[in-house]
Amino acid sequence: MGLLLKEGVDVNLIKSAFLAFSLIGFLIFLINIFPILKNRLSNYTLQLAGLIGNTSFLGIPIAIALLPSSTINFTIGFDLGTTLFAWIFGPFFLQGKSQNNSIPKIEGLLNALINSPASRGIIGVLLAYLFHLDEILSNYLWIPARIVIALAIIIVGTRLGIITNQKDKFFDISEEIKFSILLKLFILPFIVFLISKLLNFDFYQSSAVILQAGTPTAISTILMAEAYDVKQKIASKILFTTTLISIATIPLMKILMNAFN
Repeated sequence: MGLLLKEGVDVNLIKSAFLAFSLIGFLIFLINIFPILKNRLSNYTLQLAGLIGNTSFLGIPIAIALLPSSTINFTIGFDLGTTLFAWIFGPFFLQGKSQNNSIPKIEGLLNALINSPASRGIIGVLLAYLFHLDEILSNYLWIPARIVIALAIIIVGTRLGIITNQKDKFFDISEEIKFSILLKLFILPFIVFLISKLLNFDFYQSSAVILQAGTPTAISTILMAEAYDVKQKIASKILFTTTLISIATIPLMKILMNAFN
């Protein structure tokens, strides 16, 4: 909310959010339609881990460090689109047979939408604009927003520390999680790169969405897997592995983007 008030809500944020939301949904649809893809990403835990990135705790701090502030709306927009998709559809996907595969009721979708952290931030911004409090709140919230962003990486490190205390071999990249890792760190950023070219994004706009697409798996995938008791160990392994590998892939992406500028 602090970042949105500081930079303002514009068409770039909406464009980026729509790109993230629709692309993730389209790719999940394709994965479940084509058997060759379904065989490699056989369950929703693998699919969500391969498509939902850590856009909040890592993506936004990385973008602020590497890109000009004029691209912050593209960065935040991609985060909003990803977060909304994850918290609206993720629980329904992971409930699986417990709900007899019924079509989610509109009340359930609306409840998930309202309870999403991203949507709450948007609602807060709209209320601030409605009551003409945007300038006042932006000044008060900007400093704590930056502090939260700076401390966000600690949350990732803490979560990784909890994971490593478990008795699983997290460096063992099995066949089951290999394709999810490839999708998250390599295939998805490349698809976003192609789309950004088709949409005639400039260099910094393209960089903002590509970096967001290339972030490691989100912590929310573990939280949802634990909440519905669905393949928590797999979600933990993918989170741990993609976060470590991204130490190399994110700088590599930045170098490649500069080369193709």
